[in-house]
Formats: sequence, structure tokens, C-alpha cells
Amino acid sequence: MPRTKRLYLPPPDSEQRYLNLLLDPLDACAHYKPKFGTEDSAGVTLEQFKVLYGEDPFYHWIGLDSDLMYAAHKAAGGMTSIYRQLGAGVDNLFRAIIKDSLLLSEEEVGWFFEIEKQDGTKATLTLDARIDVEHITRKPDARERVVDWLKRCGTYLGLSEKRIKQLRGAVFEARQGYKSADAKRQAADLRFAMNASIENYLPVLSIVSAQASTAVVRRYKNAKMLVITGVLGDDDRISTYAFFSKIVGFNLDVFFQRNTDAMRQRCQKVLAVLLTPE
Repeated sequence: MPRTKRLYLPPPDSEQRYLNLLLDPLDACAHYKPKFGTEDSAGVTLEQFKVLYGEDPFYHWIGLDSDLMYAAHKAAGGMTSIYRQLGAGVDNLFRAIIKDSLLLSEEEVGWFFEIEKQDGTKATLTLDARIDVEHITRKPDARERVVDWLKRCGTYLGLSEKRIKQLRGAVFEARQGYKSADAKRQAADLRFAMNASIENYLPVLSIVSAQASTAVVRRYKNAKMLVITGVLGDDDRISTYAFFSKIVGFNLDVFFQRNTDAMRQRCQKVLAVLLTPE
């Protein structure tokens, strides 16, 4: 009987480290306070809010100077903060798993490019992860999987055979979700895709949730950029989880399922803080 490919299972210390990389950024959300148009970087406390709105005749008359109004503002801004910080955690986790599973160095897993800003100065933009075939030297099986995946993804995106042969690896932008069709973000993603392609890397947007704008996915695919999302399935050209399982050699979906209690508890704790006025 053929041997089943063994997937990378992190040792106990790595398991907790991965959880910390994902969840620690969420702690910043618990300290969120709305600014209410002020320039106070720490935000406005409940007591300060009561003074601010209580001294406004109209808001006081209509009853907006209440604990509930403050809690509503705190929750609304906090939700945005949660998505942002969860995105930061996903970036951390994505990079660490690829680095560990493929035995890459920090330099090998990193990738950046420079742009010129309107004022003529340079800015360096760093992507979340890179997989370069030439860097996978200690895991020949993984190297073969990546090479095969690049070929199949190239065909899926409609690249020419000549272009597919030029691909040396892939560069990834990791996201927790992508529901927004924000034009500025799309422009930044397409700029990253162009720069990655110039260096013969396949540009990949990897989303760990299933929350992705179909219009954005279609636009990126038309621009020859691969988009993989958090759908459960076997197609590693479509599913982030299939990509990690089949190509990276790490069962990301099983990792999340195994740690769902810890993740839910941490997230619920932050949500509870955001939904109270204090």
C-alpha cells in the first residue's frame, strides 16, 4: 500500500506559539476607546464622554449623553479594530507556518518592494510571505509539490506555457477576510501583483475566511492574480486550507478546529469588553 503523506504537526510549544501569533493582536481591541472627534490618541473615557455630550445642548436634550450611546460607539469602532487586529494575527500565523513547515529562514520567507510616493520619496512595502522554489533545499518532496502547484495555478489563471516556466515561486498577501471593494486597497493589491510578476513570482491573495467579494476575486483573477479563500475543499488553487494541507504540508483547518475553544474564549472575552460602556 502507498504510504500516506505525513502532515506537519507542530510540537506543543509551537502550537501555543501559533495561537499567540494569531490571538495576541486581539488584546489591543480590549483597550479601544472612541475618540468622538478629539485628538486624544488614547480615546475618550465614559466620564469624558458624558461631559462632552452632556454639555452639548441638543445631544443632552435628545438623550445621546447616555452610557448606551457610548457603548454603541465603542462597539462600532471596536468591531473595525477586531477585524484589523485579526488580520494582523493571520499575517503572523501565515508567515510562521510557511517558514517552519518548509524550513525557510526569515530572509527567505520575506519579500518586499519599493514604490515612489507623490513627494518623490521611496516607501518600502512588505508582503506577508514568500515561497521561492530555490529556497526549499531541505524538503525535496515539498519542493516538488510547489513546482507542480505553480504549474497548475498558471494554467488555471490562463498563463502561457512560457510564462509558467518562468515562475520561480509565489508571494502572498494574507487576509482574514475581504468583503470590502475599497478602490484604494485594490489598487495596492494590483500594484503588489505587478511587482511580484516582474520578479517572476506568482502573486497570491490568501484569505482564511470564506468572506470575500466575488467582484474583487474576479477582477484579481482577470489580472492573473491567484485568490484562495477559506472554503473547505480539495482544490488547492481555490482553497487556502487545501493549499496548506497539500502544498505546505500543514493542516491549517485542523489546527483551527483543534484550538477552537481557546480561540472562541479569547475572542468572546474581547467582545464582552467592547460591548460594555466601561
